[in-house]
Amino acid sequence: MSIEVQFWGVRGSIASPGPATAGVGGNTSTVEVRCGDRSLVLDAGTGLRALGDRLMAEGRRDVALLLSHTHWDHIQGLPFFVPLYVPGSRLEIWGPRFGERALADVLARQMESPVFPVRLDETGAGRELHELRGGETFALGDVTVRTAKLHHPGGVLAYRIEHGGRAIVYATDTEHWACLDPSLVALARDADLLVYDAQYTEDEYRGAAGPSRVGWGHSTWEQGVKVADAARVGQLALFHHDPRRDDAAVAELERLAAARRPGTVAAREGMIWRWDALPGAAHAA
Repeated sequence: MSIEVQFWGVRGSIASPGPATAGVGGNTSTVEVRCGDRSLVLDAGTGLRALGDRLMAEGRRDVALLLSHTHWDHIQGLPFFVPLYVPGSRLEIWGPRFGERALADVLARQMESPVFPVRLDETGAGRELHELRGGETFALGDVTVRTAKLHHPGGVLAYRIEHGGRAIVYATDTEHWACLDPSLVALARDADLLVYDAQYTEDEYRGAAGPSRVGWGHSTWEQGVKVADAARVGQLALFHHDPRRDDAAVAELERLAAARRPGTVAAREGMIWRWDALPGAAHAA
């Protein structure tokens, strides 16, 4: 048993391709978590296209897609995900319903004419959609997935994936107010890896550098360090990089964060982490 994390898209808000961002990557949020032979995908940003090609090359047909929310940068890769079109493939989609519109309706509408030429109900894969509320826990085989509702316009879910005694927490598009969000600290407690929204610096967030971003639903590397310390996280990965932040600027944020919390890294496309199961974990699973 093992758990492996690979980043396929690490940008926030909008894809940002080009020579100045090629080192970090310009695709929006897509993270693959492999738990043994099972593939879980966190968010369906533009990085989902390349991941789909890789899954097809490997002959993988069953995928669980966990959506943090349905803002466009987190779902716009779905229409370009090749397994979605292949009969015999099976796609389980888990995500939140916030407000009156159903998750299935939101995903279908982005593939309606005149926006896209193929409707979701015309694709060939088998699909199951599951709506979630914050605080729910569910199982995917021997993988346990826990959720927490965080702070973002329209709402957002964070996920904790547990397998083989290891834990990965994915917390993007979130904001803290007067204190660290206790729901996130509890979800991230003792996790091996925390993938955290660090779109802004504190100066940017408060408006000392440009317009204030308070209320926009995003966080900073400084807050990420505080959450990781409070939750006793093993490794912190800064994520959801601002589309205007080039490779050199991301590296500088990484340097500052690592000075505050050694081992902290900025997520980059292609980056992989892998852990083996803890002793006794196979029996527990």
